[in-house]
Amino acid sequence: MKVCGFTIVRNAVKLDYPIVEAITSILPLCDEMIVAVGNSEDGTLELIRQIDSDKIRVIETIWDDTKREGGRTLALETDKAFAAIPSDIDWCFYIQADEVLHEQYYRTVREAMLRYKDDKVVEGLLFDYKHFYGSYDYLGSSWSWYRREIRIIRNDKNIFSYKDAQGFRKKPNEKLKVKPVDACMYHYGWVRDPRAMQLKQQTFNRFYHDDQWIDQHVAKAGEFDYGQIDSLEIFEGSHPGVMSERIERLNWKFDHDLSKNRLSPRERLKRFLSLFTGRRVGEYRNYSVI
Repeated sequence: MKVCGFTIVRNAVKLDYPIVEAITSILPLCDEMIVAVGNSEDGTLELIRQIDSDKIRVIETIWDDTKREGGRTLALETDKAFAAIPSDIDWCFYIQADEVLHEQYYRTVREAMLRYKDDKVVEGLLFDYKHFYGSYDYLGSSWSWYRREIRIIRNDKNIFSYKDAQGFRKKPNEKLKVKPVDACMYHYGWVRDPRAMQLKQQTFNRFYHDDQWIDQHVAKAGEFDYGQIDSLEIFEGSHPGVMSERIERLNWKFDHDLSKNRLSPRERLKRFLSLFTGRRVGEYRNYSVI
């Protein structure tokens, strides 16, 4: 079995993405790793090249910033990285620049890839998610956070990155048939210095909206206000080992009063209905579990 990781990144230094941690967290499961580095305004390319691994192959790309509808640029860049994966690879392990895999799941993930390697009906593997917010001590607990997503796919070039690269589909536009894996991806996209977080909001929204929308909806502030959140819970587990140095560098304080958690009337209704149906009512599922 041969496995190739792939990811995209741009301006990781400027926007404080944990891209080095993301890449190194899946390297033990990969024979190769494709990193598509977009045209950056900082030292992102140098940062990636400093990672001490001969598994990594960097491809340099130019992002089309005009594709603002639904984050299309991100999918196009992901497709470039996927296209660079050699034909002799069995599984392709996608990870985003703010996601990290905990080492406690290595054995489980490897066993799943081996188990379904020759079962061609299985087109991908589905991971659970933990979404951190504000600091490394809090998790988003409302159902607005996606619960699961595909992160390992077959090396089938009929598969493509869907919408804003959150997941995948197969041509012409079919959901992938997937098997759940008892493993969790740690998403740190909402944990960074408030100044970097505010800059990320201003930058990232340009992949979805025009300048007028950004002027109207993105606050003109020096720091991001982490207080604007509906519901959190305390994280009581351990973080991936590759995150230890970054966590030690935390230089801001974030506390959340759990008694002030608030859920929308719609979510409260969904949770009530789920007690009877046994499933999350209205959950976004861009995959078919088999």
